[in-house]
Amino acid sequence: MPEHESLQALYPFLHGAHQDAERLDAALLESVRRKAQDSVDAKTRFFEESAPEVVRVAHAIADVYRRGGRLLAMGNGGSSCDAAHIAVEFLHPVTTGRPALTAVNLVADMAMLTAVGNDVGFNHIFVRQLVAQARRGDALIGVSTSGNSENLLAAFAKAKEMELLTIGLSGHDGGRMATSAALDHCLVVRSDSIHRVQETHVAIYHILWDLVHTLLADDRGGLGASATVAAGGTP
Repeated sequence: MPEHESLQALYPFLHGAHQDAERLDAALLESVRRKAQDSVDAKTRFFEESAPEVVRVAHAIADVYRRGGRLLAMGNGGSSCDAAHIAVEFLHPVTTGRPALTAVNLVADMAMLTAVGNDVGFNHIFVRQLVAQARRGDALIGVSTSGNSENLLAAFAKAKEMELLTIGLSGHDGGRMATSAALDHCLVVRSDSIHRVQETHVAIYHILWDLVHTLLADDRGGLGASATVAAGGTP
């Protein structure tokens, strides 16, 4: 499809003769409302279907931290930013009184990524780091909107071999991550829109972060985090 035709399909209000500013603004506002509602709907569908699995994943991550393990995160492109976001949430809690929890961002070292990608192959950029850094009992979380990223699948296979907890966040139908025996858990956002998938992924790992801290606070006899969740509050 020619570029101008694809743009017209996405934004029909930007095309056609004699479009005045008022009509354009009205169409843009409607587009904002529709996309915002689509984002809400995607999150609502996911959590209605998958909230119990989210809780199970939170328990599994909390168990990793109880045993002295760490969380490692990976992703490509926009999902690499999610991996970085996950790591910083655990390392630098924004809620006063919550302790830092060790997390490793596997996309942070550009020299490492380009060296392995150039010398060995892009599919090995996370595997090599797991071999060097991961320990039995750690957790690996990988984010992919398609669920088909070869380098994530290779890393999950290696992580399973090394006896790590393996967690995937994917979209659409879950891709190969959803059916891979190398993943202990795969949280699938069933949307055909990459943007809606990404937005829901952010909500998922923010909630996971909160639940993990709540579970660990209960271990310490802390009431603050539990009270926040019980009251339906936001940390």
